[in-house]
Amino acid sequence: MTRPSTTPAAPGTPPAPGTTTGEPLAHGLRTRHLTMMGLGSAIGAGLFLGSGVGVATAGPAVLVSYAIAGALVVLVMRMLAEMASALPASGSFSVYAEAALGRWAGFLLGWLYWFMLIMVLGVEVTGVAGIVSGWWPDVPQWAVAAVVVAVLGALNLTGVKNFGETEFWFAAIKVAAIVAFLVVGVLVVVGVIPVDGGALADWAAHGGFAPAGWSGIAAGLLVVVFAFGGIEIVTIAAAEARDPSTAVARATRTILWRILLFYVGSVAIIVLLVPWDDAAALQSPFVSVLQLAGFDWAARAMEVVVVLALLSAFNANVYGTSRMLFSLAERADAPPVAARVSRRNVPVVAVWVSVAFGVVAVLLNWLLPEALLGVLLNAVGSALLVVWVLVAVAQLRLRPRLEAQAPGGRLPLRMWGYPWLTWLVLAALAGLLVLMLSDAAARTQIAATTGLVAVILACYAVTTAVRRRRGAPAAPAAPTPR
Repeated sequence: MTRPSTTPAAPGTPPAPGTTTGEPLAHGLRTRHLTMMGLGSAIGAGLFLGSGVGVATAGPAVLVSYAIAGALVVLVMRMLAEMASALPASGSFSVYAEAALGRWAGFLLGWLYWFMLIMVLGVEVTGVAGIVSGWWPDVPQWAVAAVVVAVLGALNLTGVKNFGETEFWFAAIKVAAIVAFLVVGVLVVVGVIPVDGGALADWAAHGGFAPAGWSGIAAGLLVVVFAFGGIEIVTIAAAEARDPSTAVARATRTILWRILLFYVGSVAIIVLLVPWDDAAALQSPFVSVLQLAGFDWAARAMEVVVVLALLSAFNANVYGTSRMLFSLAERADAPPVAARVSRRNVPVVAVWVSVAFGVVAVLLNWLLPEALLGVLLNAVGSALLVVWVLVAVAQLRLRPRLEAQAPGGRLPLRMWGYPWLTWLVLAALAGLLVLMLSDAAARTQIAATTGLVAVILACYAVTTAVRRRRGAPAAPAAPTPR
């Protein structure tokens, strides 16, 4: 592999594929920022509210679903962290896929991830606006959404250090809420806090540990597997860390076991105390447990936590979309203006574009018929599966090349059991795809994602044809470790 050029192109000329603009991003993120960003991105409304769906699907055996999904995500993140520690890049897996498989793969993953986060931005802002308007009925939802977009958009323009600090405290509040919930839950389980009711030691009356059998565990896996999405922002942010290789290695080592503890621990408390067939209680399972323990104010407190979780996710996703767009522009796969940085070394145009499309996504949530919006959101549903598959394939191909160029042949962070565990992950992802094809709702997601992938690849074919017609280079120079 050859190192990308850092020589700026002539004025008005887009950069050659595989080159950079010569305008570096800032390096203001510390290891603690990366660690808390990873925790905060994975711990969101999906855990606080969505965990009840998994429990209702599989019963207490959803713990098996979470364990399987968690192990899968740990292995995918280990692969991604291996590449990120050796080759920090703001485009992360998009850059690695391009280096390993060709320009089409980088184009596909970059734009697929950008679209996925843009759609999620709209959902997050809409969720915040709905909750806050319930607190103050006289405040219209559009005003709440406007304030959120304006404040967090402006924050992303002030510099990566400010973004990192804000996300650190957002994540710290969410982690504190989870820890408090685990403490209360354990005290209830061991009898320190006496309660009336609950499902503790009474699973037999509700169908046992696995009331829906292995099919329920499989269905639960489909519900929970994507709940861990968001942790990949650590490898995107690594390019702006002060010591990228060390920071991403340390952050990844601490994040993975903490997330498993928080997810599996929280769900274990829920299935011990809330009957899996109590649909009303599972609509907000964290609130149900806290109210069982005698905390009647839990519903409002959890609403505050969910709002903070959504704000944190919106903040992180503006960051993620802007950096991915910046990386695409650096590789001439997006308009070159998106690679322009401010005096604070912030990709200002990419941030503005991401915020603008986030506003469009909010409007789609409010204006479009549910059927059309459902198609767009379903396209997001299984997009992460495409990312994971190409991450695994990229790691298989890049590992020998990265080792060959690393000092002493030793990488800062290594994937365990290479290549056999990587192949095992690919087999597991293939099995997950088969499971999804057996579920009607999941089939809709796969169909929508397949359509989105086809559109992106068609756009790649068109842009490649135009580039060839203009005489531009057809293939990029792949990046190499620093």
